[in-house]
Amino acid sequence: MGDGVPDGTGGVMPDGSGDGLPEGTGSSAAVSAGVGDGAPDSVGDDVGDDVGGSVAGPGARELVTEIIGLLTAAGRTVAAAESLTGGLVAAALTDVPGSSNAFRGGVVAYATELKGQLLGVDAGVLARHGPVYAPVAAAMAEGVRHRLGATVGIATTGVAGPGSQDGHPAGTVHIAVSLDGDTVVRTMALAGTRDEVRRLTVERVLGLLLGRLREECP
Repeated sequence: MGDGVPDGTGGVMPDGSGDGLPEGTGSSAAVSAGVGDGAPDSVGDDVGDDVGGSVAGPGARELVTEIIGLLTAAGRTVAAAESLTGGLVAAALTDVPGSSNAFRGGVVAYATELKGQLLGVDAGVLARHGPVYAPVAAAMAEGVRHRLGATVGIATTGVAGPGSQDGHPAGTVHIAVSLDGDTVVRTMALAGTRDEVRRLTVERVLGLLLGRLREECP
């Protein structure tokens, strides 16, 4: 493709493609095949709550419990590549007992150039489009899967806010899951404070991961 981005991460599907986004969290679009996520309907209700000591809220902990169970039963592993979430996804994935059976590790590539150096994102793509770009999320997920030796790679990139970045408004987020040579990306416009956007991003990428695992690891 010239951008160093895997096939299948092309056109953005219209909004309302079955994401189950709660009201008030903006729109979502799926890039590549539309795969329903496993996020609970009340995913937005827990944002900002520090319940039970969970890193990213009880919504994320519920998702991770099932994710780790499915991965462990199937003998699979996951690795995370993060930008705007700054390690929150990795923290959530290690927030439940037994996570060491399935979680390989994570890479927080916050600086743009580190996405290329550590995760193999094409430097030309980063130069032309910047880090807040759906194919960058796809490449991050694939890169972390290969470089950390995991079965599944997941990634987050976007603008947490409060200000915009490179013309992208706060709340612009791309998440990706790479599994068995197929990478799915979702582009979202999330509403809320910086903390709320970051926490919602964690829950959405975990939900997307869980949806894929439910299909692959019944």
